[in-house]
Amino acid sequence: MSSTTKIIRVPHLGGTDVGYQMPRPYDKSKPTLILIHGFAMSSKAYAMHYKSQFLEDKMNLLGIDVIGHGATKTKNDTFTYWDTAIINIQLMDALGITKAFVFGTSQGGWITVRMSLIGPDRIQGIIPIGALMDYESDASHNIGCWDGITGSNALIDAWTSMVPTPEFVLDDQFCDFCIDIDFGKDCDDETRTFWRRAIKDSYRGDEGRRTLRMAVISMRDRDGLHGRLEYVRCPVLWLHGTMDALIPVASAEKEIKLFTKSVDARLLIIEGGQHVLSYSHQQDVEQNVNEFVRKYHKY
Repeated sequence: MSSTTKIIRVPHLGGTDVGYQMPRPYDKSKPTLILIHGFAMSSKAYAMHYKSQFLEDKMNLLGIDVIGHGATKTKNDTFTYWDTAIINIQLMDALGITKAFVFGTSQGGWITVRMSLIGPDRIQGIIPIGALMDYESDASHNIGCWDGITGSNALIDAWTSMVPTPEFVLDDQFCDFCIDIDFGKDCDDETRTFWRRAIKDSYRGDEGRRTLRMAVISMRDRDGLHGRLEYVRCPVLWLHGTMDALIPVASAEKEIKLFTKSVDARLLIIEGGQHVLSYSHQQDVEQNVNEFVRKYHKY
């Protein structure tokens, strides 16, 4: 799962260092696919796509670390998903990328929509995967989505401290909770070992504790997007696995209908797919993404 993270500073929030992966030099003759990862992960979650021979000659790949994750750092103590959407657009500017498609898993899916709303002339299409467009509402919980309020409150309380915590380190229990949701309880040992180490390394010490705590607050307290989905004009390809441990297919079936003014909004259900479909069904994901990008490039 080795990959190389580069860093560029963008102006948002008084200056933010954005971590990103770009496995091959940018080729302006090809379409660009931006990849946004899920909670507690990083752009390294898409190593399988960076190494894909199927994708390498078809499009530029750009994986970006969400604020509060990986190598992306800001001096601000607080941040939201809108902030990540803005820094992603600013990173496109810094790299000379005029237009792009955006692919995002879980929280990355929420960010794809925010990017399309902030930069409607820049985003050619979005591909949310295992995503929820609602806030932490009773309606989403009643349909079977994970309760991010109950689940987050205990973590926020546990990671609250009035004094510095230089010795802070996460335990395997939290790491395994994230890994089990993303990759399934039966994921291979290499994946579990890699992400246990990566998550712990990302959130060590006092800064790590404070960053992770705010990342959880951002997830718990995020605003819903239902009222804004009609303003998404670009095409939408929503991929969702039947084995998603966080968000049921029924939720995706309901929310895809809210993209009422998209030129093409459709849901593709992947039988047996995990929350991170790139892990469980890489070939299905890449084939469908390639068809979508080919159809709408230059849209």
